[in-house]
Amino acid sequence: MRQTAMMKFGLKRINGTSFYWLFLSGALYCWSSEAHLHTIMAAQARAVVSAQWLADAIRNGLVGSKIRVLDSSWYLPITKRDPKAEFAEKHIPGSSYFDIDECSDQSSPYDHMLPTSSHFSRYVGELGIGNDTHVVVYDTNGFGSYSAPRVWWMFRLFGHNSVSVLDGGMKNWLAEGRPVTSEQVKPERKDFKVSTNNTAWVKTYEDVLENISTKTIQVVDARSAGRYRGVEPEPREGTLPGHFPGAINMPFTSFLEASGKYLANEDLSRLFREAGVKLDQPLWATCGSGVTACLVVLAAHLLGHPGVCVYDGSWAEWFKRASPENVISEGEGKEM
Repeated sequence: MRQTAMMKFGLKRINGTSFYWLFLSGALYCWSSEAHLHTIMAAQARAVVSAQWLADAIRNGLVGSKIRVLDSSWYLPITKRDPKAEFAEKHIPGSSYFDIDECSDQSSPYDHMLPTSSHFSRYVGELGIGNDTHVVVYDTNGFGSYSAPRVWWMFRLFGHNSVSVLDGGMKNWLAEGRPVTSEQVKPERKDFKVSTNNTAWVKTYEDVLENISTKTIQVVDARSAGRYRGVEPEPREGTLPGHFPGAINMPFTSFLEASGKYLANEDLSRLFREAGVKLDQPLWATCGSGVTACLVVLAAHLLGHPGVCVYDGSWAEWFKRASPENVISEGEGKEM
């Protein structure tokens, strides 16, 4: 692996014992095992890690010390699934549960809107995450990836870039025969300080409304084609399907293989190209409530986009606040 100004590594002998060191983003890591060093370095090189990589990290004893694994599963109420109960029954060894509803703006009338930086710091600190912790997130959705990219995006928004999504999630982890457990660990609380607050990555209703007039920014809608067109029902009561003017539909499932893993970069690039999305220009993403929009963010990130912005309120907010002419639908549409 190539060294950079932000990442340097090497070997030092002290009293006849070899220690491998890694200097990354201002922090110094030290291990007696070369395997441990390469495990950490491999994760820093990419936003998505494989089941094999995580299994190796667990076997090498890195999970719980240098790495924290988070089950960030979330389901719409209409599914009647309880992700916390499912976590208690079965999860990847050493993992903790991250609740995107708890770690959110509790004063907002909309679902799991972004929390304040202080709320986020307290919440992840209680999960044993500090600024020197590498975080791996996954979820248990049958698609392979659903809510985990939202948590990945949140960490990055608050300045913590040492975070990866488990490729294929629990779906692929089980398909590969990897171990699961019901044993829960209580991590020791750590101090997490938000180093950067990339609030420019968060777009509001007013931002989108202005963009409809100016037509300056590309916006991708990650919901299914049926919900986007207005011919498939929305999962939230009182909300009709459709989309706002100018939105480009790229269902989040299109970024995933049948295994739940992300498509190869050339296939991701083709998807954006065929949708008419230019990755050398600014890009925003939206969905139902700001969750699956983050798969668009991650896919573009894997192709080198510096930072796709997310309309946090997404369609759940838009339908309630927008005037009928800004709700485009082949179905019923919105009435005054």
